[in-house]
Amino acid sequence: MNRAWWKEAVVYQVYWRSFLDANGDGIGDLEGLMLKLDYIKSLGIDVIWLNPIYESPDKDNGYDIADYYRIMAKAGTMEQFKQLLDKVHELGMKLIMDLVVNHTSEQHAWFEESRSSVDNPKRDWYIWKPGKPDGPPNNWRSYFEPSTWTYDERTGEYYFHSFAKEQPDLNWENPELREEIYRMMRFWLGQGIDGFRMDVINLLAKLEGFPDAEHPENIDYLGNNPGIHEYLQEMNREVLQHYDIMTVGEIPFVTPEDGLLYVGDNRKELHTLFHFQVADDMPTWDLKRYKEIQESWYEAFRHEGWNSQFLNNHDHTRQVSRYGNDGQYRVQSAKQLATMIHTLPGTPYVFQGEEIGMTGVRFSSIDEYHDIAMKNKYKEEIGKGRAPDEVLHSLQPLSRDNSRTPMQWDSSKHAGFTEGRPWMQVNPNYEEINVERDLAAQNSIFAYYQQLIALRKTDAVMVYGDYRDQSAGEEHVYAYSRSLDGETWLVILNHSDREQSYRLPASFADRATNAHLIIGNLDRSTSDEVREGTLRLRPYEALIYSL
Repeated sequence: MNRAWWKEAVVYQVYWRSFLDANGDGIGDLEGLMLKLDYIKSLGIDVIWLNPIYESPDKDNGYDIADYYRIMAKAGTMEQFKQLLDKVHELGMKLIMDLVVNHTSEQHAWFEESRSSVDNPKRDWYIWKPGKPDGPPNNWRSYFEPSTWTYDERTGEYYFHSFAKEQPDLNWENPELREEIYRMMRFWLGQGIDGFRMDVINLLAKLEGFPDAEHPENIDYLGNNPGIHEYLQEMNREVLQHYDIMTVGEIPFVTPEDGLLYVGDNRKELHTLFHFQVADDMPTWDLKRYKEIQESWYEAFRHEGWNSQFLNNHDHTRQVSRYGNDGQYRVQSAKQLATMIHTLPGTPYVFQGEEIGMTGVRFSSIDEYHDIAMKNKYKEEIGKGRAPDEVLHSLQPLSRDNSRTPMQWDSSKHAGFTEGRPWMQVNPNYEEINVERDLAAQNSIFAYYQQLIALRKTDAVMVYGDYRDQSAGEEHVYAYSRSLDGETWLVILNHSDREQSYRLPASFADRATNAHLIIGNLDRSTSDEVREGTLRLRPYEALIYSL
C-alpha cells in the first residue's frame, strides 16, 4: 500500500462559530481559533478542517456562499485568515478548507445575474426549467425542502436547489462555470492551504432529463449520477494534481464499490471520502450492522483507496449521546468510541468537543433551535396536523444543533465561549463537562485521546495494518486485529453497559502468552486474563493488546 502523510494524519474539525468568540459578539471567530491553536496541537492533531468562512448570508451556517473570495465579517478578515494559516504552519499542522461548489447563495452575484433574464450570459450557470402545467418540473424532494424547485416570477421559470431555496445549485455542465470554480480553488491553494473537504461533491452531476422519481422520498437520485467522475477527473487534472494536498469528499448515498470509483489510487479523483452508511443509516447503535459496514468498506478498499473514520460532525449529533452512553458511562464510552475510531482502517476525525466527551442537547422550544433542516421539517410536519410537542420530540435526537452548541472551555458564564450573548445556547451541563476540568484530571478523556493519537505516530500497524474481525457472532463485543510486518494488535471493545466475556480465537492462543496491554480505558493491571484466553470485560471497556 502506498504511504502518504494524509493517511497517517489525525484531523480536528473546527466549527468556528461555536469554537471561541474573541471579540464578544457571541459568535466564534478566526481570532478565537488562533488563541486555541496550542490546545489543538497539544492533542497531537496534524490537520485542522475549518468549516466555511466565506462571505455568506448565513441561511445555512456558511454553506450558502455569496462570495468565494471574501471572508465573512462574523469570522474575521482575510488578514486574520493569513495570520491563522501562518500560525497553523508554524506549529507543524496543516489546514484544509471547505469547498462548497454544488451550490451558492441566492445572493451570489452569479445567481443575481442568472435570474435577471432568460438571455443573461450567466443564465446557464444555474439550472432553470419551465414548470409542468400543474407545478414544478418534477417531483423530487430536496434535503431541506419538500421540493427541489422554486418558482421565480421574474422570468417565469423554476430554479433547482438540492438544499434550501436560498441555495441554488450550480450547473456543472457549463464549462465556463467549471473554469471559474477551478480559478477560485487555485486562489485558495495559492494562499497556502493544504487541501479541501469537498461538500456533497457527488451531487455535481444531475440525472439527464430530470425524470420524475418513482419513490421521491428516497432522494438518492440527487447524487452519484453519470458524469460525476468526468467532472472530478477534470478537477484533478486542472487543479488538484499540481499541489501536495489532502482531499476528502463528502459523498452520501455511496456503496463501497462506488466509493472506490472516487478514491481508487489510479482514478485520479480524490484521496479519501466520508461515506454515511453509519451516520445516516444507523440512527442508534447497532453493532452487527456496524461490523458489516466496516468489513464491506475494508474489503473494497484494502488494495487501493482510503477511508475516513468518524461518528459525529457538524451535521451529526454527538457520538457519546448517539452511540455511547452519555449518563453513567459517559467517560468510559467516550474513550471506548475513541479507541474504535482511531484503530479502524482509515483517517480518524475528531470533532471539536469530542475530546472531552461533550454531549447532545435538548432545547425546550423549536425557537431555540437554529438548524434550517430541522426547522423546515418541523414546519412541514406541523402543516400535516401533527402535534407540535410530538414533532419537536421526534426531531430532537438527530438535530444538527446537538453538535453545534458552543465549545465548553470552563465553568464560567457561557462556558468561557463568549463574554457576549452566545449565538446558540450553551449546553447546560458545561459546569461538569469542560476543557479546564478535563485538562486538570489525570485520567480524562482528553488525556486518553492524546495517548491514542501519540500511538498512531509511533506504530504504523495502527495506520497500515491489515484488518480482521475477530468477534463474529458476538452481540456486544467488537474485537478485531490489525497486523503489519509481523506485528499484531488485538482491539477488544465492550459496547454495552453490562459485563461481557470474550474468548480469544484459537488462532491467537499460542501468541496470547506474550500479550502486552498497550492501552485501555479502565485500570487493568495485568495481561493475565488474555493470556488465559478469556477476558471479563467491564461496561464500555476498551483494550488494545500487542500479541
